[in-house]
Amino acid sequence: MAAKPLLITGAHGTLARAFERICHTRGLAAVTLARAELDIAEPASIAAALRRHKPWAVVNTAGYVRVDEAEADEARCFRENTEGPAALALACAAHELPLLTFSSDLVFDGQQAEPYVESAPTSPLNVYGRSKAEAEKQVLAQHPDALVVRTSAFFGPWDAYNFVCSALQAGRAGQPFAAADDVRISPTYVPDLVNTSLDLLIDEASGIWHVANQTACTWAEFAQAAARAAGLRPDFIRPQPMASFGLPAARPAQTMLLSERGMVLPSLEDALGRCVWEMRLEGQLA
Repeated sequence: MAAKPLLITGAHGTLARAFERICHTRGLAAVTLARAELDIAEPASIAAALRRHKPWAVVNTAGYVRVDEAEADEARCFRENTEGPAALALACAAHELPLLTFSSDLVFDGQQAEPYVESAPTSPLNVYGRSKAEAEKQVLAQHPDALVVRTSAFFGPWDAYNFVCSALQAGRAGQPFAAADDVRISPTYVPDLVNTSLDLLIDEASGIWHVANQTACTWAEFAQAAARAAGLRPDFIRPQPMASFGLPAARPAQTMLLSERGMVLPSLEDALGRCVWEMRLEGQLA
């Protein structure tokens, strides 16, 4: 590890940038590659990148992230979310390299009342969820020692394209912000997700792990908690049913995540407090 870098795919995404930043903070050498440098669905591209960079492990943050657009773009979604991770897994297994890749709470159908643990059966309701559930199977079939982290509704302080930033921008502008009040999730703070995933990778963990902050809530409750953490009155939040948004992809009624493998992260309240503090350091909040 001292002599070799961590190879991170999906350079332009939120997770890749967070991994790059946190690796720097932790003193871990890292190389972050965009699709032009490493197309995860092309075995020749993977082979060339592994030869060139000689990493000690690979972190895959590349993928198709537009849940609703995936309903009309199934082939591309499966190429990026299923075929790509499977090809990476095959190559990493051949080189005896650890692999970390990410999955989603949307592999579940939301029909059970209690939170989902790692061993719960998957039954996705939409194309995106199916692409992730199939990726889990193929990755672990190709590379049984791979690490697959399922997470949910991640948010962070280093980009403006997440739920918390959108809610706080609306609140500061005095604009209403609509959020679903009938879908329960487990929001996840990106720095906690990245640090915990790195710890698991370094500790040679394998299989499926659930990594999410402890508190489960609706999207509306999430927005209200973010507003309070930022010192805003939450009355600009407009709770409404998920169906009223008219989204193309079906959403499960609940995808609360719990780890039966002993993974425990701080509470959502704690994470939001740290997020707001970091956002102020970054100049995103006054």
